[in-house]
Amino acid sequence: MYTTYTCSPPISGNTKAFLTLNSFESGGDGGGPSECDNQYHSDDKPVVALSTGWFNHESRCLKNITISGNGRSVVAMVVDECDSTMGCDKDHDYQPPCPNNIVDASQAVWKALGVPHSDWGGLDIVWSDA
Repeated sequence: MYTTYTCSPPISGNTKAFLTLNSFESGGDGGGPSECDNQYHSDDKPVVALSTGWFNHESRCLKNITISGNGRSVVAMVVDECDSTMGCDKDHDYQPPCPNNIVDASQAVWKALGVPHSDWGGLDIVWSDA
């Protein structure tokens, strides 16, 4: 019923993506613990999940990326996959699969980018390996 992806757009020095909001805390909308370390993470820490293709079989786990948007930049750690191949189950908080161009970020990332709280949820950004 949903489009699924096994790849993401090519990565460059400034890869275009869409920033979304996620809670990585226990009981948050991220579902289970993060895939990279099987832990939950505070919304006050700059952490992200990447679409399946960019997550690349955990090759970016616990590595930092630089996210630029809204005229600012922030460094965040990759802790999870925003699954582009599966969804609509308990492990994915019954959400549909992610598109292939998502950087799913904690509240700390949104705050660091200076995005007004009323605008949290979706933002065109660029990212690169830090």
